[in-house]
Amino acid sequence: MKRRDIINKLLAAGYRKARDRGDHTIYEKEGARSIPVPRHREVNENLGKAILKQAGLK
Repeated sequence: MKRRDIINKLLAAGYRKARDRGDHTIYEKEGARSIPVPRHREVNENLGKAILKQAGLK
């Protein structure tokens, strides 16, 4: 799964980029937990699904 696709889904759901340090970019949304997204062009399919599930999108 491409990192870009994960980010686009998070942004469409109302998340915003909060921090950009180290190996991850952190996305936050009011009233929800922060979501770390690793900085790789390709993210493992299972990890991508877990990130979206953590954000409540899947």
